[in-house]
Amino acid sequence: MFSHIMVGSNDIGRSKKFYDAVLGTLGIGPGVIDPKGRLFYLSPTGVFAVSQPIDGKSATPANGGTIGFAVKSTADADAWHAAGIANGGTSIEDPPGVREGATGNMYLAYLRDPDGNKLCALLRM
Repeated sequence: MFSHIMVGSNDIGRSKKFYDAVLGTLGIGPGVIDPKGRLFYLSPTGVFAVSQPIDGKSATPANGGTIGFAVKSTADADAWHAAGIANGGTSIEDPPGVREGATGNMYLAYLRDPDGNKLCALLRM
């Protein structure tokens, strides 16, 4: 359904450090910065990108928005969460763990990246 997701950042270097660590736990290689200063992570299923806003204003996180990353195990979710905290992210919501949802049980771990974007590692159980 999605071709890519792009979030804004006020510091691409800081974002690269954070996302290289977090996405590296999911087997995604280091991001590539293009000539326009945008940061890209490529996977077989889509692209995740980080950019300074084109309008020249400060990047701000989406109110009510969450970007979810699929993980293969609870250990992967925990490693993702730990890498995020170690690289400038902030743990939010409940600690990583099982939550009951309308579609069944899920293992969830939540972070905010250094620019405040809300991220989630998700394993459908």
